Amino acid sequence: MPAPPEGLDFYQKGLRVVPEHVWHNPQLTYLNLAENQLQEIPESLGRLARLHTLDLGHNRIRQLPQALGDLPDLHKYLYVSNNGLESLPGNLTRLNRLAYFNVTHNRLTSLPSDLGRMEGLQELRAYHNQLTKLPDSLGLLHQLVELHLEHNDLRELPHTLGGLTSLRELNLEKNHLQQLTPAFAQLTQLRRANFRFNQLQELPKEIGQLTQLQWLDLRANQLRQLPEEIGRLPALEKLDLRWNHQLVPGPELEVLRQRGCRVLL
Repeated sequence: MPAPPEGLDFYQKGLRVVPEHVWHNPQLTYLNLAENQLQEIPESLGRLARLHTLDLGHNRIRQLPQALGDLPDLHKYLYVSNNGLESLPGNLTRLNRLAYFNVTHNRLTSLPSDLGRMEGLQELRAYHNQLTKLPDSLGLLHQLVELHLEHNDLRELPHTLGGLTSLRELNLEKNHLQQLTPAFAQLTQLRRANFRFNQLQELPKEIGQLTQLQWLDLRANQLRQLPEEIGRLPALEKLDLRWNHQLVPGPELEVLRQRGCRVLL
């Protein structure tokens, strides 16, 4: 008799309802229900206590079950992109071992206030939502390497941002940021930062502390001048300043060019 499967893949099967037998496989570690027509995931999900990977993306799910936060082994991958989610379960942050969380292309206006409890997160993707504010607890995600929040409605960043001591990539394209908190300069491992299509009028002088920064995209903002400290970024390879129509270039840009940095105006 064959052993029960450890993984089930229902990708693009046209499902409107999850087959009942799925919830009677407690040995499952992998479940893919992506790109179907599911509108609901039952609380029976909680029976799959050994799941480490769950893909619910590209369905029509409006609300996730509370049982999602009760999956103790869910530590590799949770994908709930492209649904109609307006909120997340209150106990989702109990998934403190989860490494990858993708909640893009939904209708979220906020992330859990205790997001920082998800201390195992290494990559968080929440772009194409309606986020207006980030929780202060974000700064507790000390293992986070990539943070993707482009295409939201953010107007400011939390002062705790500097707590993301492992962050290497930050994408905030197409938000409504008018200034950057000086805590941004505490992201000493940052390699890539994208602030394209915001409303930034100035940069903090502390930016010179980002000694690992290689790529900085500031296109289509409202910058008028740059702090001289930007010329001291030793690893910067590309600085894109196009479509800042009021920007007056200063000597710091020539310093970067002479060092080999590609500067685009």
